[in-house]
Amino acid sequence: VCAWVLVVSFQYGYHISALNQLQDVLTCRRTDASVPAFRYGLPTCIPMNDATFSLVTSLFTVGGLCGSLFANLAMDRYGRKGACRLSSAFNAAGAALSTIAASVGSIAIGRFLVGLAAGVGTQLAIVIGIMVTQMMGFFFATPYHWRLVLLISALLSVVHYLTSAIITESPVYLKRIGLLEHQKQALQRLWGHHIHSDAGDQCERPLLTEDQAFTPPTSGDRDAVTLPELLRAPEFRRPLLIVTSAMASQQLSGINAVLYYSNAILSTALPTFAPYISLAITVVNFLMTFPPIFLIERLGRKQLMQLSVAGALLSHLAVGYGLTMGMVTLSSIAIIVFVMSFAIGLGPVPFIIIPEVAPSHASSSISSVAVSVNWTINFIVGLVFLPLRNLLANGDPLKEGRVFYVFAGALLCSTLCFSRFYRG
Repeated sequence: VCAWVLVVSFQYGYHISALNQLQDVLTCRRTDASVPAFRYGLPTCIPMNDATFSLVTSLFTVGGLCGSLFANLAMDRYGRKGACRLSSAFNAAGAALSTIAASVGSIAIGRFLVGLAAGVGTQLAIVIGIMVTQMMGFFFATPYHWRLVLLISALLSVVHYLTSAIITESPVYLKRIGLLEHQKQALQRLWGHHIHSDAGDQCERPLLTEDQAFTPPTSGDRDAVTLPELLRAPEFRRPLLIVTSAMASQQLSGINAVLYYSNAILSTALPTFAPYISLAITVVNFLMTFPPIFLIERLGRKQLMQLSVAGALLSHLAVGYGLTMGMVTLSSIAIIVFVMSFAIGLGPVPFIIIPEVAPSHASSSISSVAVSVNWTINFIVGLVFLPLRNLLANGDPLKEGRVFYVFAGALLCSTLCFSRFYRG
């Protein structure tokens, strides 16, 4: 059941970097006179400049924002199983449309649909998806085979949807909609025949008895805060600023620009080795998912965030300097160190602190705003990165590193805002 649920997150990670290794061959930058313009009635590439490719790539985040806004509604109405099936349907449609795309418009719509499917995500499965799609790029980044990367995602979603018939629905959801017999059957399937007769009640029973539990005198029974109330009430201003500045720092670090465009970033300086460094980035991203599990309680949220930001800032400066001075080894090492620095703090901390700084009755609304800010800045960064790089470089390949100085400045400003409000 867990593996089935994690397929949604895997697909999210898969499509973050799906176009990275394929960019040159997909956009007709890498052409071969021996390759026909059409194969099986479809063009072997779709002409795009950097601005158009950035827009197509970033539409994934627009879909993600829309999907995240309706994710809770889908789970409340259809259950987690139904929401996962809906996600698979959107992903299958989007990936299939991208597979058979003959124009920018169709592949753009496909990117939006797979983003819409990415409403629910789990970190480990996401980074595995990113790593797998980078590995596949080594084999399928050709005019004949790039569509297979997208087709595989579509087929996986179809299999995921069809196998939902054998997956057990959440017992909590079944109880909430009044299907008590189905709930008991689900509990039997999940836990076997060794459950108590009142297990259905225990799945939502508090861990402490009434005389053991401490009930907050003020906020425990308060109604959930709506979004308009959240934006008006002064007492929510500080937690709202904390989580939004943390989310802004996460995305303004430029992590998704690196995951979207690492090949484009390094291809000028390292035309042969850029794909290998892109793969190394995703492997490091996967491996560095585990250290925060141990470090976050030992060092604390604020200190871990500060260490992460310091490493990211130094890495940005090193990448920019290395690309400007033609020091390809420095740039390659620095961009990998940046991913390591991001993973230990900027990646997990913004999400972890939400329930810690937000009052319980406002946690849902603050979380919704935080996720919306995250997706919005993700979209902006993905959209402007390549055009901004080209603007600052002004046609000079040795000036393409200047864009990293801009991201270093933006990250510094957002982090200073976060540190001012968050005491840790």
